[in-house]
Amino acid sequence: MTKVFIINGGQQFGHSGGRFNETVSAATSAFFSNKPEFEVKTTNINDAYDPKEEVEKYTWADVIIYHTPIWWFQLPHGFKAYIDKVFTEGHGKGIYHSDGRSSANPAINYGTGGMLHGRKYMVTTSWNAPKEAFTLPGEFFQQTSVDEGILFGFHRMNAFIGLKPLPGMHFHDIEKNADIPRDLAAYHAHLADVFSNQN
Repeated sequence: MTKVFIINGGQQFGHSGGRFNETVSAATSAFFSNKPEFEVKTTNINDAYDPKEEVEKYTWADVIIYHTPIWWFQLPHGFKAYIDKVFTEGHGKGIYHSDGRSSANPAINYGTGGMLHGRKYMVTTSWNAPKEAFTLPGEFFQQTSVDEGILFGFHRMNAFIGLKPLPGMHFHDIEKNADIPRDLAAYHAHLADVFSNQN
């Protein structure tokens, strides 16, 4: 059985109700709900949480699935606070034990002190920006992909704690040109493809 931990990082703040990431998170849970080979736990960062219990979810899971919008080219502050609190609580308790270096040779092995080796993660992001902002010459992101640009630090964070990536998915133009049925259909197909070989 594959144990899946789903984190909804879609923050309710200002003009954002977090509805799109709530919808995607619910679609993720629904995808696994009728498959007995998967067991699911969830967290919504808008709800009260106990960092110790969140650490237990990380150490329980085989796969962590993150859903997050991107605000001002970063994670929302509530989701970042969740990570800061939970990972700090998880120091020496299943998430990471150190940065991996030794005092004998501190120049090497940084980032090898994670405790979640053998586990995987997947991330979805949602954007106001259209996908062309990342791909067309002269457009804003200078032909730098989401994963190689804005999410580079996020991916290295997960590598630091020992996780390996599964293919993620990025939803674009959500505010001005949303097509939720189309996006959910594409996402369902993505989940079917990614998780067909996980058991």
